[in-house]
Amino acid sequence: MSVALMIAALLMLLTSAIHVFAGGPEIMTPIRQSNLSKPVKAVADVVWHGVTVMLVLMAAGLAWLAYVPNPALLWMICAVQVGFAGLFIAYGIGQLGNLKQMPQWIIFLGIPALSLWAVYG
Repeated sequence: MSVALMIAALLMLLTSAIHVFAGGPEIMTPIRQSNLSKPVKAVADVVWHGVTVMLVLMAAGLAWLAYVPNPALLWMICAVQVGFAGLFIAYGIGQLGNLKQMPQWIIFLGIPALSLWAVYG
């Protein structure tokens, strides 16, 4: 078993929990209580829960990789996370003018770095 990949999996699972239990009330509750149309609210829910599914599946994939080498799976998981990091960086700078308000990019760069180090470092 790769201890580093299992740590990466646990960090992703923690990220999933933070997304659900802290992010949900902070982000989704105000959207649901807003005057946005029902279809817009429904799409927001689908996107939110779709991200939840992705986070949990990435945690499971990293746990699997701790035991079973699969470079394609590793690179796909890392690519998705780097993509998420890029979005947080771009929107943080572009819409908020800083990276401080949405620091999620840190974990979405840190976990792939740890994962790649575990396999190739």
